[in-house]
Amino acid sequence: MKKGNLIIGTLLLCANFAIGQSYNTALGLRMGTEWGLTMRQRFYKNYAAELLLQSSLQREETQLTVLGLVHKPILTRRLNFYYGAGFHKGWADQLEVTYEDPWGIDFIAGLELTIGKINLSYDYKPAINLSGGAKTFDSQTGISLRYVIWKRDKYPWEQNSKKKRNKGKGGLFGIFK
Repeated sequence: MKKGNLIIGTLLLCANFAIGQSYNTALGLRMGTEWGLTMRQRFYKNYAAELLLQSSLQREETQLTVLGLVHKPILTRRLNFYYGAGFHKGWADQLEVTYEDPWGIDFIAGLELTIGKINLSYDYKPAINLSGGAKTFDSQTGISLRYVIWKRDKYPWEQNSKKKRNKGKGGLFGIFK
């Protein structure tokens, strides 16, 4: 029982100090079973896209992955569970590789926390090669550490909708401004 209270207290304390899920663009490193670069761009409310360029530690291969993501807040909008899907294309780094360059579909699920300008995430990313590759199914886990390049406090479409609602209002019954 005491462990449960400690965990809940720690989560609530972390939620009070978390400042950051309001970003447009974050760029950084992905480290895990594959190493590389990651860029995440938020588009609309809880939707984002991620671009991964990574090199395999297990195979002589470089891979480019594009993912669409949906974020769901946990306790606070700065701590998120996310999931999504996308496509990958790989290239063999060695001439001696006996398989074709892979391409296929990817899925992803993970947790993300942004504090200030630092974005940290942990995910699981299974991939299915539709053509080529050393094997048909491959899975990756990784920790991504990103720097928030373009932060936002409010969504642009929220600010515009407030302006539209207030347009023409003022004075007595909206007649005088």
